[in-house]
Amino acid sequence: MWHRRRPPKEWISHKEVHDRPDSSSFPSGHTAAGVAFSTAVAAVWPWAGAVCSVPAVIVATERVHTGAHYPSDVAVGAATGLAAAALVHRAPRLVLRLLR
Repeated sequence: MWHRRRPPKEWISHKEVHDRPDSSSFPSGHTAAGVAFSTAVAAVWPWAGAVCSVPAVIVATERVHTGAHYPSDVAVGAATGLAAAALVHRAPRLVLRLLR
């Protein structure tokens, strides 16, 4: 959404630092997608949403660990995912209300 450089390579102490994308860092799209999916699933099947949240947390952690994102990028990505899932969950009722 906004242009932000990735964390400096010098901050990452392992070899995966060369696999970082060239695109903007803010927010984390991977985290947004994982959180949105697991939140949407949890609204219908709470137990499945809990299971889906495990890989979403792993992805968010991995994005910071590999130097692809700052922690704030991941936090805003998670908030974006939550907002998107809430909007999708409420969209049918909002459309019906607008059509009345």
